[in-house]
Amino acid sequence: MLNVAVVGASGYTGVELLRLLYCHPEVAVTCITSEQSAGRPVAAVFPTLRNRYTQVLENLEPVRVAQKADLIFTALPHKAAMEVVPTFLELGKKVVDLSADYRFNDPAVYEKWYEPHMDPENLKEAVYGLPEIRREKIGDARLVGNPGCYPTSVILGLMPLLKKRLIDPSTIIADSKSGVSGAGRGAKVENLYCEVNDGFKAYGVGGVHRHIPEIEQELSLLAGGSITVTFTPHLVPMDRGILSTIYARLTDNVSVAELVKLYAEFYEGEPFVRVLPAGNIPSTAHVRGSNFCDIGLAVDSRTGRVIVVSAIDNLVKGAAGQAVQNMNIMYGFPEAMGLEGLPLFP
Repeated sequence: MLNVAVVGASGYTGVELLRLLYCHPEVAVTCITSEQSAGRPVAAVFPTLRNRYTQVLENLEPVRVAQKADLIFTALPHKAAMEVVPTFLELGKKVVDLSADYRFNDPAVYEKWYEPHMDPENLKEAVYGLPEIRREKIGDARLVGNPGCYPTSVILGLMPLLKKRLIDPSTIIADSKSGVSGAGRGAKVENLYCEVNDGFKAYGVGGVHRHIPEIEQELSLLAGGSITVTFTPHLVPMDRGILSTIYARLTDNVSVAELVKLYAEFYEGEPFVRVLPAGNIPSTAHVRGSNFCDIGLAVDSRTGRVIVVSAIDNLVKGAAGQAVQNMNIMYGFPEAMGLEGLPLFP
């Protein structure tokens, strides 16, 4: 059995990790930390875990955590992760970090969008953990930077088009919508029920959202040249899910049927990418609670644009599920182990 720790387990991503790891036949969760709720049984904080997890939440003491686990999931805010990850690595542990601290190739980019990076040496070693593009490197990694939820939906949606050079990269527009769980579990006035219910709003408008450099980094690597995207996120009054509608100008005259065939061949063998038949558009309702990314395609012949729609569960493929997928690759487990559950519907 692989002993794992979940550090920062009092948020939505942390409890989602615990839900998924409970069903993993090769994993034992041996340490769970929460600064906010230390000393309380984890099942008292999250009643969904009753009679399944008996652990008491602990304070985050890196050396003690490392003594209990071989792999650590750090489900911490940015900056907090890079304060403890170096200790875990020094003690010979592997880490899947779910913050933004180890997603960027260039510490200067991180500093521009966040703050100065405190661990640039380990940042050089970190592998961006999107399995569909980094599977081999993830398998050899000690430190994986788990992708953000919005970037996962956009990158998977565009990857075949960029690799086949079927779009003009300068025309990419990504319009994404997220459920409220994407904003975290902290108490914020703008996330109260009465503030969110019956509303639909854009935020981070004007090229300021922190997922933009992550999207641009990976799309530029796929395209073999610098890419700048227009990205606008929206908040939808639902618990979980992301739907990204992505537009770009085609460089060739291709039909929807041809694009569907291209995507199906490109993602053949990928356990969690489902390419929908022509005429079908994804819904967040059809991936809820699962590690799937559903992709649908359309062509606007009037404008010469392709429209890609991708749907994921932001807490699963957008966070905890992808982290478990990365863990499986790092330790040679079947990639879908512990993630075989079908979406919840209705």
